[in-house]
Amino acid sequence: MITAKNLEVRAGKKVLLSIPHFELQEGEVLGIMGPNGAGKSTFIKALALLEKPSQGTIFLKGKDITNDLTLDMRRRFAVAMQQPLLLDTTVFQNVAVGLKLRKLPRQEVKQKVAYWLEKFQISSLAKKHGANLSGGEAQRVNLARAMVLEPEVLFLDEPFSALDFPTKVQLLKDIKSIIQQTNTTTVFVSHDLMELKFLADTLAILMDGDLKQTGPTEEVLASPNSSTSGFINDWQSLLN
Repeated sequence: MITAKNLEVRAGKKVLLSIPHFELQEGEVLGIMGPNGAGKSTFIKALALLEKPSQGTIFLKGKDITNDLTLDMRRRFAVAMQQPLLLDTTVFQNVAVGLKLRKLPRQEVKQKVAYWLEKFQISSLAKKHGANLSGGEAQRVNLARAMVLEPEVLFLDEPFSALDFPTKVQLLKDIKSIIQQTNTTTVFVSHDLMELKFLADTLAILMDGDLKQTGPTEEVLASPNSSTSGFINDWQSLLN
């Protein structure tokens, strides 16, 4: 689905990201974990064409898209961040905004928004103003706004980290079900092992801007390599 080769992102002379090779398979749910400052958000921004790499090549289904910053290409991806950043309007309009920008017919917009409000169990909030939502409600709107676009790849950057535990658990169950039903290729950044074990088929450990280990989630956690063992063991000890 997505392949990156010799990907590098710099800020001035500082190298934020240096990844010789990366592959994301179609339908895969990839979790990315690493310490603060490892480059996790930078990585998904580069893959989603939100940040131009200093060097390297990004391929989508074999096509070089590194310099294709057109709206048509960017619209093949959707990103949901930790902070929902809702618009100053109703829930319905927040979810509809991307479809309206694509100039879809009004009736089609209405049908698609209604469908995704129902999928995320927020139909009753359609007329509610975004500023009056709870944290969990706002994140459901954020995710519905991403999924209504039917992205080829969904990027999630710690969308559950600010939620209380019961709210987080229910939303994790719902988004996992939706991703499975739609077979949406997903890249999921988190610092929470519970979230990663539940949602991610594959786990990548990013440290110092480099992917140190990638593999099936349970395998990576059970058999960390020499580069990742300290980090993973410290996290697992917190859960025991």
